[in-house]
Amino acid sequence: MDNKIETLSTVRIKKSDDFYKVVDTLNRTLKDQNLMFGLALDDEDDETAVFTIYRT
Repeated sequence: MDNKIETLSTVRIKKSDDFYKVVDTLNRTLKDQNLMFGLALDDEDDETAVFTIYRT
């Protein structure tokens, strides 16, 4: 059984306090289609967030 996670896309965006709600909704809605979404703060810029789409 292969549990590999594939990164499909990554984009850097301006940090927003509510964007995590979009990521949460995407994860809840599209998990049955083997998609997962991530949001993290950029290591080098506190005003930038990194949004990533994965296939599980």
